[in-house]
Amino acid sequence: MTLSCFIIDDEPLALGLLENYVSKTPFLKLTGKFSSAISASSAVSDTPPDVIFLDIQMAELNGMEFARLVPEKSKIIFTTAFQQYAIEGYKVNALDYLLKPFSYSDFLLAANKALQWQQTLEKALNQPDCIYVKSDYKLIQIQLSKILYIEGLKDYLKIYIEDQALPIVSHITMKTMEEMLPGQLFMRVHRSFIVHKEKIKIVENNRIIFGKVYIPVSDSYKESFQSFLEKRMLV
Repeated sequence: MTLSCFIIDDEPLALGLLENYVSKTPFLKLTGKFSSAISASSAVSDTPPDVIFLDIQMAELNGMEFARLVPEKSKIIFTTAFQQYAIEGYKVNALDYLLKPFSYSDFLLAANKALQWQQTLEKALNQPDCIYVKSDYKLIQIQLSKILYIEGLKDYLKIYIEDQALPIVSHITMKTMEEMLPGQLFMRVHRSFIVHKEKIKIVENNRIIFGKVYIPVSDSYKESFQSFLEKRMLV
């Protein structure tokens, strides 16, 4: 995979260093080199790159202001000599923050973050929106968006679907089902239960409530489940 990138810095030496670092990185392709955010404005709108290495303190339009104008497709990696901008950088969804002077190894770590982000994004886009399971000697298509939760029993499992009274029963192991389902949508919370993350509406006393059904979160999965909740919790 190759990532297109812009480098933007009003210091010629810093711009030259970034260009050198990009040329040494096999998965980066330099598609724009600019000495000001103003000069990069039209280019970033016309052909937004995958990642932008962006200085902050620049005349007329600074990097933080420019970052708010960048299309969502492009991820920002700030390159600056001023540490005080770090917190503000994350407010504009910056992927990383390189403090000058930084080494090539620091640059490469940040670039790898951008690569991993792009790989994760493409993997998500390429995920199927349905699965097929065998049930009663038939092959049944199930839309992933319709699955509430899955219950594993001794030799088979039950797949509970939205607006469907009875579950679909199939002789599949929980391990096989877990490997089949995309991790960004589903999570295992118990040896006998997998739930659709987006369908979790109520959690009470370490149990997920689906109507009259209470699904326990076991100790083995409690930490990962709590981490999932904390990322979405407003306190």
